[in-house]
Amino acid sequence: MKLQINNQTYDVDVAEDTPLLWVIRDNLGLTGTKFGCGLAQCGACSVMIDGEVMRSCVMPASLAEGKSITTIEAIEQDDVGKRVVSAWTKHQVPQCGYCQSGQVMAVTSLLKSNPNPSEDEINAVVSNLCRCGTYNAIDVAIEDLTGKPSGSNA
Repeated sequence: MKLQINNQTYDVDVAEDTPLLWVIRDNLGLTGTKFGCGLAQCGACSVMIDGEVMRSCVMPASLAEGKSITTIEAIEQDDVGKRVVSAWTKHQVPQCGYCQSGQVMAVTSLLKSNPNPSEDEINAVVSNLCRCGTYNAIDVAIEDLTGKPSGSNA
């Protein structure tokens, strides 16, 4: 199957039901997308597919064929993604950093589709888990980007 990832086309030989996460990490060596829970609950595996944030650990690779997939490795090629990464750096959001690629993907996807989200919209989309508890720093970074307070996971 052919997958369009970070503006490059990859021809991968995997079973159709192979989770997209494993194709990205194991077959293509793009290890910024993380395995967390394997149940689409934590968000560490988040990527954007046609601009929408998706949990790649449960998505069969075959469903992503013909779509534009963006991983954390290419997020700063996008102006919104670059702003999100800048806010994350400015506010020193990461602690261990394991979940942060998924966090950045979720916020970037939200701001690309809705540059002026309400607090409720922010809270609905930014549902990723952080074992280190960096939620307060995440909230400050989101507020810096949107001008609105968020209680995204606190």
